[in-house]
Amino acid sequence: MANNIFLKLLRVPASTQFACLRSGRSLRKKAAALTAAGSRLSCSNPPEKISRYPIPYKKDLPYDIVVLMEEVESKGGFLPNVFKVLSHRPAEFRAFFAYYNELMNKDTGRLTKAERELIVVATSTYNKCLYCVVSHGALHRIYSKKPTLSDQVVVNYKNAELTPREHAMLDFAMAVCRSDTITDEHFRSLEEVGFDREDAWDIAAIAAFFAMSNRLAHLTDMRPNLEFFNMGRVPRDKSKNKAEDDL
Repeated sequence: MANNIFLKLLRVPASTQFACLRSGRSLRKKAAALTAAGSRLSCSNPPEKISRYPIPYKKDLPYDIVVLMEEVESKGGFLPNVFKVLSHRPAEFRAFFAYYNELMNKDTGRLTKAERELIVVATSTYNKCLYCVVSHGALHRIYSKKPTLSDQVVVNYKNAELTPREHAMLDFAMAVCRSDTITDEHFRSLEEVGFDREDAWDIAAIAAFFAMSNRLAHLTDMRPNLEFFNMGRVPRDKSKNKAEDDL
């Protein structure tokens, strides 16, 4: 249940989130209350090591970022470490998540959310990014309802149980990831499985954006939350959740 709420929140475009969070006295009051204790974003106990850079105190962060983090944590059950680590530079935090949402959560184009996540898994594997492989592998499992496919892609996407469409998509994404020379043949391979040139841009932009994200993760030694490792691996017990909802 927490997984679903967390994903729904991330679907909201960043421009909408930040526009709302920047305005209104009520949100300022809420942020002030949230930061009054001055605790670090992780918890009141000694924080686990998730970055080689310091994690800011709430009281030192802009109110819009504090409120966004509190909403993600309260509705999703945990706060992904990428929020904590990138808050070290608030202006870049806003730019990062604005572009992230444009690429990963938009409703246009032919790429499904599961396909977008699979691109991240494949290219982040090539770039040896533990954080993105683990966290986006979890999101792929949830979106696709396939608990083992992302693991197969991590080992070798060429041998994974992919459709021809997914193979062509990942071939193109990996060409961009490796900085291969992109030719018309690459576009033709995508068109043969139903993608157009706008979809090619989406695939390339995701590969390019996460190449940057992967390198920031390496720089900061960003560590994935333990919650990500088990997400989407075992079907949710709907009867149990219904019973909880009825309480």
